[in-house]
This record gives sequence, C-alpha cells and structure tokens, in this order.
Amino acid sequence: MGAELARARDNVETVARSLIKFRSVKAQASGGDVEDLAPINPHETSTGTVLPFVGVACLGAILFGYHLGVVNGALDYLSKDLGIAQNAVMQGWVVSTLLAAAAVGSFTGGALADKFGRTRTFQLDAIPLIIGAVLTAIAQNVQTMIIGRLLAGIGIGITSAIVPLYISEISPTDIRGALGSVNQLFICIGILAALVAGLPLSRSPVWWRGMFGLAVIPSILLALGMTYSPESPRWLFQQGKISEAEKSIGTLYGKERVPEVMYELRTAGQGSTEPEAGWIDLFSKRYWKVVSVGAALFFFQQFAGINAVVYYSTAVFRSAGIASDVAASALVGASNVFGTVIASSLMDRQGRKSLLITSFSGMGASMLLLSLSFTWKVLAPYSGILAVVGTVLYVLSFSLGAGPVPALLLPEIFASRIRAKAVALSLCMHWISNFVIGLYFLSVVDKFGISVVYLVFAAVCLLAVLFMAGNVVETKGRSLEEIELALNPTT
Repeated sequence: MGAELARARDNVETVARSLIKFRSVKAQASGGDVEDLAPINPHETSTGTVLPFVGVACLGAILFGYHLGVVNGALDYLSKDLGIAQNAVMQGWVVSTLLAAAAVGSFTGGALADKFGRTRTFQLDAIPLIIGAVLTAIAQNVQTMIIGRLLAGIGIGITSAIVPLYISEISPTDIRGALGSVNQLFICIGILAALVAGLPLSRSPVWWRGMFGLAVIPSILLALGMTYSPESPRWLFQQGKISEAEKSIGTLYGKERVPEVMYELRTAGQGSTEPEAGWIDLFSKRYWKVVSVGAALFFFQQFAGINAVVYYSTAVFRSAGIASDVAASALVGASNVFGTVIASSLMDRQGRKSLLITSFSGMGASMLLLSLSFTWKVLAPYSGILAVVGTVLYVLSFSLGAGPVPALLLPEIFASRIRAKAVALSLCMHWISNFVIGLYFLSVVDKFGISVVYLVFAAVCLLAVLFMAGNVVETKGRSLEEIELALNPTT
C-alpha cells in the first residue's frame, strides 16, 4: 500500500511539473533584490475561503491595538480609584508593564508556534488575554492592575508574532501583500476602538473598568474562531503531516489546487530535508544577515519617532486651536487608518521595498518640518498649522510603509525552518525599542528640547532609507517557497 501511495504521489508531481513552468532563480550575492524569478505556479486570482480565517486572526491585531490604546484615556481615572494619582512612578509601571511583557510574549510566541502550531498557539494565547482583561477590570489595587497588564502584555506580544506569520502562510501569493497589511489596519482599528470606548468616561468615571473588561470579548472570539480555522499548511508539511496539509490546502484554496501547492512545498523541500531550527541557528552565518535585516526593520520603525509624534500630537493640535483631545486623537487615528488602506491597495502593485523607502522619506521630511516649526522665528506665525500638517503627514507616511510592511515582510524573507523564531526575535526588538523610548523619551526631551529630538528622528529616517535601499529584498508576486529558494539557493 505504501509503495502504491508513493507511486501515486510521484504521478501527481509529474503532472504538476508538466503544468508548471519553473525557471532558475537569480539572487544578488549581496542580498539585494531578487531578480528574474519566475513563479513556480501560475498565480490565479483566487482567495478561496482564506478571508474569513484572516479575519479571525485579525482579532489578535485588534487586541494588540486596543490594549496599547486603552490605558491612555483611562489612566487618570484608574489612578484616582487605585490611589496612585500622585505617584507618577506607579502610573509609569501601569503603562510600561504591558510593553515589557509584550517583549517576553513575542519572544516565546515563535517557539510556541513551532511546537504546537499556529492555530493552537492562538488558542493558548487567549488564556493570558482573557485573564489579563478580567484582572485589570476588577483590580482594587495597583498590584492587581500591574499583574493584569503583565498577562495582557504577554498575550499581545504573542499575537504580534503569530498574526502576521499565520496570515502570510495561508494567503495566496497574488494578494498576500494586501492581506498582510490588513494586520496593521486592524491594529489601528483596535486603537480607535479604545478611543471610542473611552468616550463615556467624562460622564461615568468608573467606566474605565468596563473599558478594560471589553477586551474579553475579542479574546474569546479569537479562541473560538481558531477552533474552526485551518492550520498553516506550511507548518503541517514541516511536521511531516502530509495528509493534514493537503486537507488544509483544500480548505484554503480549493481541492483543485492541492497538487499544485504541495508541489511548491516539496520544491522548497525545507521541511523534508532539515529539522526545525533552534534559536542558536538564527545567529549562524547562513541566516544571520536576513535575521539582522528583520530586527533592523523594527528598530528603525520605532526609533524613527512614531511614538513621540503620537504622544505630542495633542499638544501640537492645541497650539493650532484644536482644544479637544478626542478630536486630536481621532485625527491621528483616522490618518493612520486612511494611510494603511492606501498601503493595502498598493502593496502588491508597488512592492514592499518601494513603499518602505517612500514611507521613511516622507517621515524624515515631516520630522524636519516639525522641528523647524518649533525653532524658526520666521515660521512663528504659522507654527501651529505647520506642526499639525507635519504631524498628519508623518502619520500618513508611517502608515504607507513603515507601519504595515515590516510585519508583512518578515515572514516572507525568512526560510520556513526559522520563520516562526526569526519573526518572534524581530518582534522582540520592536517591543524592547518601544519600551526604551517610553522610558527615556520625556527625560531626553527635557534635556535637549523637542526640536533637537525631532531632528535626530529625521536623521534616523534618512539612515533607514539608505539601509532599505541596500539590504531589503523585493518580495511582491512571489510565493514563500520561491523567495526561500532565491535567498537560500544552495539549500
């Protein structure tokens, strides 16, 4: 029986080869763009039943954004109730504990995804997300609040690693960029949801508990939704679960595409010839360059000043006569959502690399405008409006590339045997950078002034453009297996 099955499988591969035109791959030795790469399979425009499962995964992205944003409106109210209104240090711990825990969560998310699979990891992740939301909602003292934020942080750290990973691995090649950028869009929606959830606070100060408790709902939906979602066929193939991989492919793309996609997976061959990579393998000569590119993307994303711009946006808008904090936050959030929608439509046409370069260029120019609006006396009469324009342009530029592209690009450029761990390591850089900026940003501004800090951010954006131009590969229109063969042609 085994011999017959093997012969049948060989026959299927023979038919697939006759239908698929496969050309050799040429990649620059320097790690530049992948060129002259013909598709292994004819990419037909078909989403099958992928979209509902992408939607389920994006509940994790909503939770990511919601937990980041919910404390902003609620902090003053919860501080009074928990007795820390005059304790800035404890307030800082309530805010920053989430970020520190998220770094731990993102680091462990890759290992969990490799061991248990993507969908099971989502289900396990719902446990700290639910418990964390409940604890923060019922907290009667700051210790309980911090424990709740710690658990929620671990939860969103794990989702930050596995949401883009799962979406990338189940998405059809021709729309993978658009679907991948949806992750960032739903993070923005989560942040806006937190803003909207805070509107009743002015009438009901105790509503901050309800704000934190609302996070339980998407957490439960995420766990339930993943019960009915197919596992990543690439992970299943990596584990040698061939029949389950074929079933998953049939669910995602249709049964008629099973032979085609299975041939792609066998052509890449990573799962059948090599074991899963360990953490130490990420630092080997073979993988270190591409892993360092992934970490650098998130380093530049955070140190280019996005958190500083968002933090100062309220003060900037007040200087222009916009007194409402809600209106200021809504304008920033709307700009972020609008830019992300535009990026989603351009991702598979313009490409990831060009959007990154355009994005960081726009961010650098906006930072320069913001810096000058605070210092040039000749611009003093227009400083308020210029600062608002600079802020909105910066957020728009960020959302066009620097926001959505890194999380999309990383699962594409990492080989299958290191993908989950490498994505987790890169996301750990994101959270550590975020934590460091949150910890030291205000003290640096107090010492050097916001104008100088903005100039430094502009310089970081320039360095990012130069780095992207020389080190980031273009991946649009190529399957994960094609990219893997291009970047690792000898494996």
